[in-house]
Amino acid sequence: MELENGNELETNSEAVEESLEEVVESADNPFSELATDADEEAAEESKVEAAEESTPELVEESELADEAEPEEKHARPLSELVALVEALIFVADEPVTSKLLAEVLNEDKESIDAAVRQLQQEHQERDSGLQVREIAGGWQLATRTELHEEVRKFLKTRPSAKLSIAALETLAVIAYKQPVTVPEILEIRGVQSASAIKTLLEKRLIVTKGHKETVGKPMQYGTSKEFLIQFGLKDLSELPSIEDFEDLVS
Repeated sequence: MELENGNELETNSEAVEESLEEVVESADNPFSELATDADEEAAEESKVEAAEESTPELVEESELADEAEPEEKHARPLSELVALVEALIFVADEPVTSKLLAEVLNEDKESIDAAVRQLQQEHQERDSGLQVREIAGGWQLATRTELHEEVRKFLKTRPSAKLSIAALETLAVIAYKQPVTVPEILEIRGVQSASAIKTLLEKRLIVTKGHKETVGKPMQYGTSKEFLIQFGLKDLSELPSIEDFEDLVS
């Protein structure tokens, strides 16, 4: 009987240990499931954050693509473009470049140049009193050269702020000898030119051209863009002879 009881106790002890192991295992499983759930939630949050971060990049790329699309050019008939170019050149205070006309009218430069050529041809074919001239790098409506004498007579009937003889002589020296210093002007004219230079600077007909690398480093002077505009010159290569220049400014 004692041995049987002993065997029963051992059997019961083993059963208890097995039960305890099952309890422990069942107690561990919930934590394992919770850990798995937490890992899955973290992965989902990571996917959401990645999607949110990529969205602004997609938006920015879309905006950049929209900005990169060139603005569509107008396809105007040549006759309409010629009229627009003529109007803008007429109202401009100074010669207007083909580049500026192209930007304002949203046309390519080649179309503008073609319109200018057509406008020049139309003025020439009908013997217009006006012509489209290239002056100081831009386009300007001006009176025809052969009509200048009559135009000059008309303008002389109107009061105007003319340059003095000294200023005209100084301007002529600067135009043909530029860049030139005050001592060099004095040597050519034989008289002081400080007052005349001041007047020409005020009227923006001349500009400073830096200092000459010589003793005292005197200031040098040259003609300005305004000078080209006032005398209707494309560039300095179109300067007339000194005699014709004196007739022009007299």
